[in-house]
Amino acid sequence: MQATAYTYDAQTRSGSVLLDDGTPLPFDTAAFDAGGLLLLRPGQRVRIEVSGEGATRRIVLVTLQTL
Repeated sequence: MQATAYTYDAQTRSGSVLLDDGTPLPFDTAAFDAGGLLLLRPGQRVRIEVSGEGATRRIVLVTLQTL
């Protein structure tokens, strides 16, 4: 699934993305580290993998979207 980076805190390596429908979805340090990224800037397109549904939905992987 694709999304747009919305917030990112370099100290905690966590933040949030906006799904294409505008819904914000937070990610934690584990999801960021799983993608192997070093930095993320708001506005960058990312690829995410999620698990769960509804209130338990969470991001498990964040990486850059490449063509």
